[in-house]
Amino acid sequence: MQFIDLQAQYLTLKQDVDRRIQTVLDHGRYILGPEVAEMEAALAAYTGARHCVAVASGTDALLIALLAAGIGPGDEVITTPFTFVATAEMIVLAGATPVFVDIEADTCLIDATRIEEKITPRTKAIMPVSLYGQVADMEEINAIAARHGLVVIEDAAQSFGAEYRGLRSCNLSSIACTSFFPSKPLGCYGDGGALFTDNDEIARIARQIRVHGDESRYHHVRLGVAGRMDSIQCAVVLAKLGIFDNELAARQSIAARYADAFAGRVETIRVKQDRTSVHAQYTICVDRRDAFQKALGDRGVPTVVHYPVPITAQPAYAHLAGAPCPASDRASTRVISLPMSPYLSGADQDKVIEAVLAAA
Repeated sequence: MQFIDLQAQYLTLKQDVDRRIQTVLDHGRYILGPEVAEMEAALAAYTGARHCVAVASGTDALLIALLAAGIGPGDEVITTPFTFVATAEMIVLAGATPVFVDIEADTCLIDATRIEEKITPRTKAIMPVSLYGQVADMEEINAIAARHGLVVIEDAAQSFGAEYRGLRSCNLSSIACTSFFPSKPLGCYGDGGALFTDNDEIARIARQIRVHGDESRYHHVRLGVAGRMDSIQCAVVLAKLGIFDNELAARQSIAARYADAFAGRVETIRVKQDRTSVHAQYTICVDRRDAFQKALGDRGVPTVVHYPVPITAQPAYAHLAGAPCPASDRASTRVISLPMSPYLSGADQDKVIEAVLAAA
């Protein structure tokens, strides 16, 4: 059994993936070829955002978003410590300081009720993270930002396709960033990402930043990076986008079956009623996690921990920790993710459920 079965997905899409990649090989425009603009248009239409800017990775999307928003030295950005390191990493690389707000224990999302108390005159942005496939309380976060004149940058690396109060992730804030890393619900076959915004000026600046701050060839008007997504990776995303909604439906079905099996017996991450999750991971919480993980491994069930160490405890960021974040600290010792893929067979899911209930 695989934790995520990318090979099964490829076999399903082989003809379209191979055809689209061959088209790139035939025209030879590997950088900023026609597939880039085609993917940008398709993803903008899917999310409802006015602009999509394809970039080299979800991490680059975060950095470009911060730079495009004018965030730099002396500024503070409020975010969560319970996330992949890239969230805080890009804030620091932009020259700003991350300010950490603890999470809700039942969702592992940033606790919106605690954000306002962390705002100072130096605060310039809020960066909520959409975790495990579910977005944070974006309406409340946007309202806080509006009261204080802040930018909201949604780190939507794990939630492309998720819905929140009738809108889709990546169209919920000033700027949104997502990732097409292969293990994401919508992934390519390497690194890739995108930035979304309704702001024409932010989109224009982001397009410059992704090409070394280039306004025209060899005319650099701002600091930039080599942040382009290549044509072949865009071709792969376009092939996958055609079956994406069907795959999301399969993920929902698998997640519902897990939830039914674990009800009253295993603690699961709560999905709030006003939103959906794309279940980038299906995560549960257990005590004695090491023993639990070994028990599942002994039964042939792969598991992954996202994330075992909060950013506030990482050596490179501990000096920025600030006030304690006990919910994040506790979650980091208890979360564990189970196999989740649109191609997870019923028999394999039976095996996972049986192993979890036996070990819980």
